Amino acid sequence: MANHDVEVNKDGTIRGLSNLAVQMIAFGGSIGTGLFLGAGSTIHRTGPSILLVYLIIGGFFFLMMRAIGEMMYADPEQHTFVSFIGKYVSPRLGYFAAWSYWLELVLAGMAELTAISTYLKFWFPTIPAWLTQIAFLLILTAVNMAMVSSFGRSETFLSGIKILAILVLIALGIYLVTIGHKNPAGTQASWGNIVNGFSFFPNGTHQFINAFPMVFFAFQGMEFVGITTAETKQPRKVLPRAVNQIIGRILLFYIGSLLIIMAITPWQSLNPNESPFVQIFKLAGLPGAAQIINLVVIAAACSTLNSAIFSTGRHLYQLAEESPSKGMTFFTKVSKNGIPITSVLFSAFIMVLAPIISSFNSLGAAFSFIASVSSDIYILVCILTMVAHYKYRHSADFKPDGFKMPRYRWSNPLTIAFFLAIFASLFFNASSILPAVGALIWAVGFNILLAYRQKKLTVADSQDSL
Repeated sequence: MANHDVEVNKDGTIRGLSNLAVQMIAFGGSIGTGLFLGAGSTIHRTGPSILLVYLIIGGFFFLMMRAIGEMMYADPEQHTFVSFIGKYVSPRLGYFAAWSYWLELVLAGMAELTAISTYLKFWFPTIPAWLTQIAFLLILTAVNMAMVSSFGRSETFLSGIKILAILVLIALGIYLVTIGHKNPAGTQASWGNIVNGFSFFPNGTHQFINAFPMVFFAFQGMEFVGITTAETKQPRKVLPRAVNQIIGRILLFYIGSLLIIMAITPWQSLNPNESPFVQIFKLAGLPGAAQIINLVVIAAACSTLNSAIFSTGRHLYQLAEESPSKGMTFFTKVSKNGIPITSVLFSAFIMVLAPIISSFNSLGAAFSFIASVSSDIYILVCILTMVAHYKYRHSADFKPDGFKMPRYRWSNPLTIAFFLAIFASLFFNASSILPAVGALIWAVGFNILLAYRQKKLTVADSQDSL
């Protein structure tokens, strides 16, 4: 029997994502493996000041999401917010941003594949990394090839695991602080651990600055909710709710987790090379702490990979729809169940490069390099997105009664300036200079090639008209 409640878009895609699914995708996009694994390193760099870093970056991400939300609210038929760059900034920069963001998403998916194989070696050290990567890629691609509602349900489940782990940590931490629990080292759990011997820059301003790009990467993926709009039921009702809850998620999941971690044990005693979640569960005497957190980070990586496959497919599909090239029509095919099938399959196929990279390099080096390049390209796209929003506000498309970004006249330029500062900070760390230079080379080279190609086409057109 046909489901008459299903809304089919003009292009054949289906609005099958429920309010709950979008909320959980928003949750999942806000919480990556960076919190579970990378928080220890950032705490080690800056101490309690890391709370300020998360608050600042979280605040600017919220502003960016409000900008994206405003544009998507005005035009909920778009499959990706990046389309607005070509629409409101320039076609050339839009083309650059479109391919750059698709590449960033593919790299993010490859990074998560590498991460999954790394985490699985904790339990299965003899299984080849390439085998587990291909297996997980096939499974999650199959999920994405089903109805869009299947993707929504899978993200609800995976995000639920991450949320549960954080809530357990927070509840456990509050309990340990309340009873004044003493760990094996003799340290007592107390809120005083956060402020005792406080120094704003305990390891110098350089380490404080270096923490910003690390935390920035932890928030990467929050914008995934902006790619679900075209396949969401009642998008103008669901989207504002999902975006506005971002601040609450940041305060609860990031700030709450970090506060608890530093309250249970002095931050100086945390091992920067081990998950702080594992360390806290061990201090609480929970058996199998490492196994529990390993399961959680695998779920987190699967969630990000799942969203990356979904997002790359929709993004490539939108890019093909807007491209005048006949060769791109191959990627506009939509299956009977509303999935941009060729775009999803092609994007997933490119991610197979991750197992190839892993077979020639150490897993850690591959993950680090891919993540760094991915983050740098992503920053450039974020900047262009904010420029697009500013121009949207001055266009005829602006909806005065829409989901408006607050105080955009100053909040938009301030966000752009902050993202530029994040990118500039990459050049003050020896380990991030090379990827940053690579991102610049990509940006400049891509636009030069586009300009050259456009010039050739213009000359050819003028000769044909003679």
